[in-house]
Amino acid sequence: MTRLALALCLAARAGDIFGDQDRARKTGAGGALHAANKGQNANEGQKLMVGWRRGRIERAGFALYNRAVAAGRETFFYETLGVPDTLDGRFDLVGLHVALLIRRLRHDVAPGPALAQAVFDAMFSDMDVNLRELGVGDLSVGKRVRAMWEAFHGRARAYETALDAADPAALSAALVRNVWRGRETIVIAEAARHLAALTRAEDTHLARQGLAALAAGEVNFRGPAALAESP
Repeated sequence: MTRLALALCLAARAGDIFGDQDRARKTGAGGALHAANKGQNANEGQKLMVGWRRGRIERAGFALYNRAVAAGRETFFYETLGVPDTLDGRFDLVGLHVALLIRRLRHDVAPGPALAQAVFDAMFSDMDVNLRELGVGDLSVGKRVRAMWEAFHGRARAYETALDAADPAALSAALVRNVWRGRETIVIAEAARHLAALTRAEDTHLARQGLAALAAGEVNFRGPAALAESP
């Protein structure tokens, strides 16, 4: 069960509890029970609010993830830069945008880290669904998702290290290694240089976006336009 599903279950159970008490009060039999259970009701109310906040963060995480997917599917990457338009290529470009988004969120104040986790959870919940739709059996899905998680983690770490060091060459090399699977040609090297410049500009652009908007599931990726902002 995903965290979103768990939050919805908690909210539904709390709603059932309050519904039973409302029905008791309408029959005249609930007054004493309501008074005796006042403290319990307060606790249930707190649980409901926690469930609602958690659900709100999960919904924002899914919305942010969907924006990252749309950004990663921009035709410019595949038609102009020559990123392979394959399942692997799409995974890499979606993963790149998700990694930038998580980087933006996880070092911020609350609810930034929780949003970062929600985006990550949304991505791998989606990967699970996609694998099942592709016909991967139940016994293999977990292993495949774990392998994808490890691939994403390694890529995200490499990109973040290069971004933190302000090292365009290291970022280009990481992109060649991952997006183009290490194939080194003059054309790929130039494409990777452009993708690295776009990645740096996108990273700067995301840093300027307010946490309140991100917490509402709103994020703006510049896409190819970000190249005009690159140093």
